[in-house]
Amino acid sequence: QLQLVESGGGLVQPGGSLRLSCATSGSTLDYYATGWFRQAPGKEREAVACISSSGGSINYADSVKGRFTTFRDNAKNTVYLQMNSLKPEDTAVYYCNAKTSNDYWGQGTQVTVSS
Repeated sequence: QLQLVESGGGLVQPGGSLRLSCATSGSTLDYYATGWFRQAPGKEREAVACISSSGGSINYADSVKGRFTTFRDNAKNTVYLQMNSLKPEDTAVYYCNAKTSNDYWGQGTQVTVSS
């Protein structure tokens, strides 16, 4: 069974950058679509960025286009989310997801953007 562990969250000032990592174990990433989601207090979980299982298709939420980049290293079984030009509205718990016929989730990592 695939297991996911996120890291890299923290407190950052507006305009700053963070890189989130999602280390996976228990299976190879080759056959999974992967994605990053976030959930702010009082709001529903939303998709931020997703990569198809082939890696040939990457999609971003409109709110993060041009600022966030997702990529993965299948050899390291790790998925990344590079976040630049962070805004206070990016504050949320960020979750890593991997999907085939089942959905797998990490425990989440807190990102707080504040001066």
